[in-house]
Amino acid sequence: MEGSTGLDTSFGHIHFGAARLGDARRTQRLVRVADEFVRHPGGTFPDKLPDPHQLDAFYNRMAAEDVTHRAVLEPHIQHTRAAARAEPGVVLILHDTTVLDYSGLDIPELGPIGNGHGRGYYCHNSLAITADRRVLGLLSQVLHVRRVVPPGETQAQRRAAERCESRLWRDAAATIPAAPTGRLWVDIADRGADITEFLDHEDAAGKSYVVRSQHNRIVAIADPEAPGGPRRTKLHDFARALPAMSWRTVEVSAQPGQPARTARIGVAFAAVTIIPPRQPRGRERGVPLEVVIVRASEEDPPEGVKPLEWILVTNVATADSERAQERVTWYAARPVVEEYHKAQKTGCGIEQMQWTRADRLQPAIALVSVVALTLLGLRALGRDQRHRDEPATRLVPRRWVELLARWRYGAARSDLTVGEFIGALGRLGGHQNRPSDGPPGWITLWRGWSKLMTMVLGVELEHPTKCGGT
Repeated sequence: MEGSTGLDTSFGHIHFGAARLGDARRTQRLVRVADEFVRHPGGTFPDKLPDPHQLDAFYNRMAAEDVTHRAVLEPHIQHTRAAARAEPGVVLILHDTTVLDYSGLDIPELGPIGNGHGRGYYCHNSLAITADRRVLGLLSQVLHVRRVVPPGETQAQRRAAERCESRLWRDAAATIPAAPTGRLWVDIADRGADITEFLDHEDAAGKSYVVRSQHNRIVAIADPEAPGGPRRTKLHDFARALPAMSWRTVEVSAQPGQPARTARIGVAFAAVTIIPPRQPRGRERGVPLEVVIVRASEEDPPEGVKPLEWILVTNVATADSERAQERVTWYAARPVVEEYHKAQKTGCGIEQMQWTRADRLQPAIALVSVVALTLLGLRALGRDQRHRDEPATRLVPRRWVELLARWRYGAARSDLTVGEFIGALGRLGGHQNRPSDGPPGWITLWRGWSKLMTMVLGVELEHPTKCGGT
């Protein structure tokens, strides 16, 4: 199974074994540290590396000039590219930005975050998954430093600035190659990416996208009855006037003051042409863009409840209702990247790192960001029907399987399947396995994983040769 979801002791070698850090010993140390981080993902570095000698060695490696964010992340990105190229189906590339708050660190290179009083990075991640939400890995990560806008800066000066935040979407996508011939990779992004510069870049680069629309921009629609050619109108106005052509149901989770509900969603679609703005707003060609708009909107919402609505823009051919429904399904996978951000922060404590220099903080962010993928992988493995019946010993060492089985079933069994192992891990993390509970999420699985690693550590201290091998 994929290295991004596997949790065996080869994790560090798979994702960092090819790192070029100026010295082979640094790479070997990085591999060992990554393996330890996978076993102890939560907390601070002393929590992850309890051995003070290993911890000091890690700090020394991060201080080396050749150990950069790019150098640490590059082997994992190449691994993800290979996994994406090998995927016969659709690959969805989920783009989103999260704030990494390092306000307590005295690092002058950090930029303002939030309302400007905090300090940190805007971390823009591009996460590759399959259409059935199996995580492949990161294809890009950009650490953006928000600039301080000087008083009196004009709109034109703001657009021309090198570190313009709106360019994150375009710049991140530009680092990712187009899909191989005959394959479909689709960039998925929320309303922040609804920028002509990004859409134009995607079109010029031969890439595919589904973006949630934010701007009620001017579009042209074919109208045989309109004199003088296509009729111009506003995108959102036109989308909301389209009749639903197919239907689907969506389970909506409970919100403050609103119970959970099942929403009936109507889906409509139509081809339009986006008219470029008169004044270019970035690095764009200024040409019309042929797209399809897909509207997914809730019919008859409960009284007092704002109806669900997505207006999507895509350049993927969409000629019938089945394809329109597929575009909605693709966009509905976007929350996976938000779960990944939780894994970075809550699961791996990426904001708990204490450094005094940016050139040491940045490679550590890359390392922890890759380890965070294992937490998403725990959930994916538990829900992947193709792997549920495989032996759990393909996932982790046999002794670990036996230890968890002894806790769950009262016997040191080594014959647990992946599904049984993940189920027991969820139970260890507090999942009750009631019919109404659904499968355990990654946070519950992470709690179980942390408890299992504590159990493993206890056995290793008592019997040093027992739990490390297969």
